[in-house]
Amino acid sequence: MARNRVIYQSDALYVSKNITGSVSGTHAQLDRIQSANYSFTINRQDINQFGELGRIGYVALEPPTVNLDLTYYLTDGSNERALNFYVKTGTAVEKTFLSGHMVSDFSGQNFYILTSTEGNDVNNTSGDVAGAGNYIKNAIGIGNAYITNYTLDAAVGNLPTVSVSFEAANMNAVTGVTSSPGGWSGLQLASVQPESGLSYSGTGVTLGTGKTFLGNSNIVALRPGDITLNLTAFDVDFQGAFVAVSGTNAIHIQSASLAIPLARTPIQRIGSRFAFARPLDLPAAATLSVSAVVNEMTAENLAGILDLTIEKDVTLTINNPTTATSTPAVTYTLKKCRLDSESFSSSVGGNKTVDLVFSTQYSSLNETGRGIFVSGVGSNAIYS
Repeated sequence: MARNRVIYQSDALYVSKNITGSVSGTHAQLDRIQSANYSFTINRQDINQFGELGRIGYVALEPPTVNLDLTYYLTDGSNERALNFYVKTGTAVEKTFLSGHMVSDFSGQNFYILTSTEGNDVNNTSGDVAGAGNYIKNAIGIGNAYITNYTLDAAVGNLPTVSVSFEAANMNAVTGVTSSPGGWSGLQLASVQPESGLSYSGTGVTLGTGKTFLGNSNIVALRPGDITLNLTAFDVDFQGAFVAVSGTNAIHIQSASLAIPLARTPIQRIGSRFAFARPLDLPAAATLSVSAVVNEMTAENLAGILDLTIEKDVTLTINNPTTATSTPAVTYTLKKCRLDSESFSSSVGGNKTVDLVFSTQYSSLNETGRGIFVSGVGSNAIYS
């Protein structure tokens, strides 16, 4: 009998360590996913000739464009680790957040959207019996995916949410995926060989069983009331802003958005059907946009700060709501930030507001004094 529909209970999203990961233990199920949108576009060129009005054929000069957009609730950095970002835990060495995407041998990751039979939660395998076919599934695979944007949005009245976008090289669909208490099998590797564009034919993929309840993170969700945005460095030596950003007269922050664009340029060559590399376009800047209600103004003169080159550190910390003390669940540090813009808005019936935009450049692979650095409390054991 044909199913009536697919809803979120029937979908689960997995990401691989790399494009050749195929066995259980090389994939992680992403937690708190709220949306997943994917599509592909094939660009073809019509072939025409004198003597005929209509085209005589068409060819694809470029590889297909596959797009994947995800949103999820931020927790403790577990999803970020699975997406190849560096999140420091404990006494581990400090590295830039983007270090995993800067290495020359990084060739992307694969994603698998697993769909269970109607009415069954993907994460609930308690009634699954090997060979019984209780949870026959389908799967969509997206191969050779490179992240192109990472945005964190935090605001009063909303749960902190991360949006990520990817560009990929391939997509496949598999029916008849079977399940057992040990995991899901019957999938095919979604990636293609970067240079030839040929699929890894005959390579099966096994995914671990669905995570129950909390999954990789022990945090259900982070709350806006547990967020601290530390801008105090801009109150020392160099205010820059015309408003106080810390202390008793500080602005009342309503929202903060951290945008990290990861633009990439495909590198191609004669004889290669697909790009053999997609390195980051560097240098590039990350921006932190802050919106707040204005209370007090401070003495400042724009003409007097134009020649100042002082840069400060900004931190955005979200505490773990499950602990009695203020223990950070995840912390974003933007080192050597500068204030780029400030805009005020005032109207009848509303509060006067100010929008501040800070920016910092990405650091190099081994640079620890500038760029974006993230720490979290989640476990590094995210693959199963």
